[in-house]
Amino acid sequence: MISMNKKLLALYSLAHFWVDLSCALLVFRTLSGGADFALCLLLYNFCAFALQMPFGLLADRWDRNGAAAALGCALTAAAYLVPAPLPAAVTAGVGNALFHLGGGIDVLNRSQERAWALGVFVSPGALGLYLGTLWGKGDSPGLWIGPVALILLGGAIVWLCRRVFGSLRSGNAALDLAAPHGYGVLLPLFLVVVLRSYMGMNQAFAWKSRWALVLTLALVLGKTAGGFAMDRLGAQKASAGSLGLASALYLASALPLPGTLAVFLFNMTMPVTLWAAARAMPGAKGFTFGLLTFALFLGFLPSWLGWPSLLTGPVSYAVMAAVSLVLLWFPLRKGAVRC
Repeated sequence: MISMNKKLLALYSLAHFWVDLSCALLVFRTLSGGADFALCLLLYNFCAFALQMPFGLLADRWDRNGAAAALGCALTAAAYLVPAPLPAAVTAGVGNALFHLGGGIDVLNRSQERAWALGVFVSPGALGLYLGTLWGKGDSPGLWIGPVALILLGGAIVWLCRRVFGSLRSGNAALDLAAPHGYGVLLPLFLVVVLRSYMGMNQAFAWKSRWALVLTLALVLGKTAGGFAMDRLGAQKASAGSLGLASALYLASALPLPGTLAVFLFNMTMPVTLWAAARAMPGAKGFTFGLLTFALFLGFLPSWLGWPSLLTGPVSYAVMAAVSLVLLWFPLRKGAVRC
């Protein structure tokens, strides 16, 4: 029989897929094409990623993670009803942020110091973004399916959380911004996520358009596999193996197969960084989750600003993977974050 914790993880993961799909559908079907589209993208990404850091403090204190996730679903659905593009982008972004925080804190709380559940939770979002973008850029009908399903998923989250916890309270640790091993542990984790985000925005493979779905699945499965690999091998060995192999394979990324494998391996460290950040500041899981999503936003900014990419081919990608490994090694070394 599936435990209630696993049922909650499955529901959060499904909702993660649908929230991200619905946001991409909204952005590319109803907000794109206008004079304010670039500003809409900036506002959406700022609210969805940068605001998770201050919202995370509130979520840690509020101690109602399921309600926060459900509110995020409701706000994302409500964005479809907002007639003006800029307020719609803000509403969807705030909804996305609240959902990720609510679900993320609950998964961290219930993961029993392991990373596999975190990998399962974070991975479906990329597939949702990919399919939502395709749907949004096409002309298929049924736009109403996005918000209706969000309302149903939000209601299911509240219902199941009450079953699991007995109330809407989630059992968060008392808010504590202390970092037992020092705040310096968080800096390399932050920089690794900035680099990962920048890589995701700027990797340019000649074969990318033909392998778009395969690349997306590699990214999704890489995040999932990273959590299981960390639990089996330990954070240091899993990170060294995945990023070391990714660096080598990126050297041959002009070819589709090694390039796809490199993307798979490079993204295996995503649950590791989230897990390590939460361990570094155990009394503020929502804040640390939001700290790393702020890093994602910073990695997005150069592309939005139109700055020329610093990545100019396979050697650049390999160097970025190697730099990520060096940065990640510091907080994962013995004594910095207990593995």
